[in-house]
Amino acid sequence: MRSRVGPRHARRAVPTVLRGIYLPRTTDAAAFAMATYGIPLLVLATTNSAALTGLAFALEWIPRLGAFAFAGALVDRHGTTTVLRSASVARALVVLAAAYFLPQQEAGLGATVTVMVLAASTGILTECSYIAVETAGGVASREAGARAHRVQSVLLGIDQVATLSGPALAGLLLQWTGATGMLLVIAVFSLLTSVLAPRQHLRPAPAATQPVGKGLHTGWSTLRALPALGWLVAGLTVSNLAVGLLQAAAPVIIVKQLGHSTADVGFIWSVAAVASLGAVLLCRKAIDRFGLWPVGVVSATIAATACLAVSVAGTYHAYLALIAVLMAGEGGMTVVLRTLRSRLIPADVFGATLSLTILLLLLPFPVAGVLVALVPPAELGHVITLCAVLQAAGLFTAFARLRATPALRTSFA
Repeated sequence: MRSRVGPRHARRAVPTVLRGIYLPRTTDAAAFAMATYGIPLLVLATTNSAALTGLAFALEWIPRLGAFAFAGALVDRHGTTTVLRSASVARALVVLAAAYFLPQQEAGLGATVTVMVLAASTGILTECSYIAVETAGGVASREAGARAHRVQSVLLGIDQVATLSGPALAGLLLQWTGATGMLLVIAVFSLLTSVLAPRQHLRPAPAATQPVGKGLHTGWSTLRALPALGWLVAGLTVSNLAVGLLQAAAPVIIVKQLGHSTADVGFIWSVAAVASLGAVLLCRKAIDRFGLWPVGVVSATIAATACLAVSVAGTYHAYLALIAVLMAGEGGMTVVLRTLRSRLIPADVFGATLSLTILLLLLPFPVAGVLVALVPPAELGHVITLCAVLQAAGLFTAFARLRATPALRTSFA
């Protein structure tokens, strides 16, 4: 039951509610980034095998993609608080167990099995906690009303800062304190997330009583009933194929073709994270002044143009600058997606629909990795050009359809 409050009370209440969202989002994002980038480094340090390191990365992401089928339904059924706390505590216990067993094992089969199990289990648990904390952010956005885009820009900014600092922190801890220090810090962030989990008491809906396996079906039905959101997700999915291809091909292009170091590859994505964060901050003010649709169109144009130019970049500095511009455009579109998603998806099926949209947006990344594995390095430029053309066409179609949707013009005004 909602209480009736005046505008002044609402302005005072919203920051109080959001303080309960931003802190757990920060600690979970830190654990997410450190686990995602730090555990493959740990595998390399433990096994000294590049093949096993790649396998560990796959073992992190394949379970995550699979977790989308049930994580959202779990949130819809049990609520954000229960799922977030349970997943965070379980992740802390897993990494603490690994921190205890690894120092007792010699480099060999036992250590290899330990780090591989660690990669797979943290992948699943991290995805469950992410869906829960993202759903909590969606609730906060709806409570913020017309300020929903501001909430989403802050949440996205938190994710970008974690993406920028998490890998560096994991690498430094692994270098100076070993596996134990890095895993302990991940456990601390996980436990903090559990303690700080926002207390959101959502009334169970009929969809929440469905079997967990029907989560994707529920999300798909909701997405089909929201054509505007469906078109935007479709456009960004096509766009992510180009982005994923650039991420997967960057080591080959930078190291093999341009003759730079692997550290230079990492520097590119650090700069890109900074550019994306800056774009998020700018879009927050731009949406207040110009609206969602114009900001989305400008962001899409910037991203598509930069991606087309990357395929003909001949120097490291040109590649770095264009990737930064591309990710800035992607950051702007992400703010638009998050805001529209929080406005349109019904609260009772938000978790399941959120899971489906994230799954669709991530599916192009393993496809991009397969393309890089199959295409000769000399031909990567042509494939990047083709994906950039597809990106431009997909984004143009998506935003054209959004503009032509009469029922949603007010959402983009």
